[in-house]
Amino acid sequence: MRTMALAGLMALALPAEVKFPAARPPNHEIRLENRTPIRMRDGVVLYADIYRPVKDGKYPVLVSRTPYSTERAPSAYEAAVYFARRGYVFVYQDVRGRHESDGKWEPFRNDVEDGYDTIEWAAVQPWSNGKVGTEGGSYLGHVQWRAAMSQPPHLVAMFPSVAATSLYHDWITLNGGWRLSFNFGWGPVRQESRIMQNTGPHTVPGVDAISFDKVQWQLPLMGMQKLVGRNAEFYADWIKHPDYDDYWKKINAEEMFDKIKTPAHTLGGWFDIFSQGSLRGYVGTAKNKSHMIMGPWGHGPSQKTGDLDFGKEANIDQHALALRWFDYWLAGIDSGIQNEPPVTLYVMGKNEWRQEKEYPLARTQYRKMYLHSGGRANSDRGDGRLSWDAPAGDEKPDGYAYDPDNPVPSLGGNNCCGTPTPAGPRDQRPVESRSDVLVYTSDFLDREVEVTGPVKVVLHVASDAVDTDFVAKLIDVYPDGRAFNMAEGMVRARYRESLSRPRPLEPGKTYELTIDLVGTSNAFLPGHRIRVDVTSSHFPQFDRNPNTGEPFGTGTAVKVARQTVHHSKASPSHVVLPVIP
Repeated sequence: MRTMALAGLMALALPAEVKFPAARPPNHEIRLENRTPIRMRDGVVLYADIYRPVKDGKYPVLVSRTPYSTERAPSAYEAAVYFARRGYVFVYQDVRGRHESDGKWEPFRNDVEDGYDTIEWAAVQPWSNGKVGTEGGSYLGHVQWRAAMSQPPHLVAMFPSVAATSLYHDWITLNGGWRLSFNFGWGPVRQESRIMQNTGPHTVPGVDAISFDKVQWQLPLMGMQKLVGRNAEFYADWIKHPDYDDYWKKINAEEMFDKIKTPAHTLGGWFDIFSQGSLRGYVGTAKNKSHMIMGPWGHGPSQKTGDLDFGKEANIDQHALALRWFDYWLAGIDSGIQNEPPVTLYVMGKNEWRQEKEYPLARTQYRKMYLHSGGRANSDRGDGRLSWDAPAGDEKPDGYAYDPDNPVPSLGGNNCCGTPTPAGPRDQRPVESRSDVLVYTSDFLDREVEVTGPVKVVLHVASDAVDTDFVAKLIDVYPDGRAFNMAEGMVRARYRESLSRPRPLEPGKTYELTIDLVGTSNAFLPGHRIRVDVTSSHFPQFDRNPNTGEPFGTGTAVKVARQTVHHSKASPSHVVLPVIP
């Protein structure tokens, strides 16, 4: 299991007022050179639209590579126009096999070589000053990390937003749990066709009569594509590689962080599906004078996320921030960003921005809150308690039955992109009423407890299944009873020791499992309570573990698993909170 190392200047950072300067105004008329051919090293031609100032000269260059079409809507080329009008050449390219570009579409696989070739091509064009940056979010952010793995000589700076650094850890799975709704909704449904179709979140493109709400129950997982008339080879390959093996390692930028020398400015949301990538991208390249901003967002800046409105100050001008970054690194303009602390975080609860000199914060006090009960922590009506005090002796363990045919429905959390599961902070009371959800709640707080940084839950558990899942959520309980998820994580038990070498459970044996909840920044205010929910499903955001131990994606049988959570002196289950004094 990966751990979050401390990165940055290792100095105490004091809160300071954060201001986001307005962007400098546009000062160029621009021209568009449509469908410009760029030949890759293997002879395949990729096509790009090039936006650049009308006035001849040598300008800094931004490269952005997309699988979603450079022309599908005005919003697609908004960034290209924005930066070109401010003195940049913007090379906006369809990736291999998508839309106007030639070649075979296979997500992630050619983006190292194609990214390198495109950057180096751009650097030597007559309109280039030889300094190239990369820009874009989500897939357009991930390909920046892929290109950086090849260390293009002319790549000077990157701005990957809401982007994965490791496809296996951030995108395909979370601690081995298959991200069903996103993988299927983004993969064979939306990407297998050469031209994307606009659809609602609950229907399948081209076959409106088929509801995703029905398709998601299909077993085996390998057969889901046939129900919607798709046959994406890459999706079948994903299912055939459930472990972290060489198939995934070769496209993991984190394996190359020590060799990547380019400064990166990551931008992420605490509720984004790729929040791990935004955090680890900064931590892994902090040595390069990288920067990071994390907001109370899902898959991009906003004022409201899920059920919570964080105020107008929460929403920022992403382009203006990126412009300041590129102005400094590519255009030689003193934008002031180089003098600012490298980390900007939004602290929820307080609802304020704060700048820091590192992440995780050097002044963090990692404190344990322990799970307690009289053996009846089932649902929010149970006797589950959360306390700073460790168990003094034996406590009756909690138990529940996890039935794959009646999973806990996904309600909020880290997801994105029109999949059927509602993302962001959501009131958890509808799922906390279930008997297969264990609920542990603190007393009402008499003072603020700020939690900023990586969060993990350590459980001492047993199951009568050879493989199963455990899910944990960190909840902020408001004085009126509303309960909002602030962080979440899960672990597939077969991967408890290694994501590369799965091992079955011995039924009935107690194991210590660590669940990575990634990270958050939330101030639990006086009058609020801190809560941890524990269960074994989060469907359809994650696939249902059938509890049978069969090879992934191939079985149709399911088994009810009987789960036990211990919280005694000998087996002290707890949550580790990064408390900021």
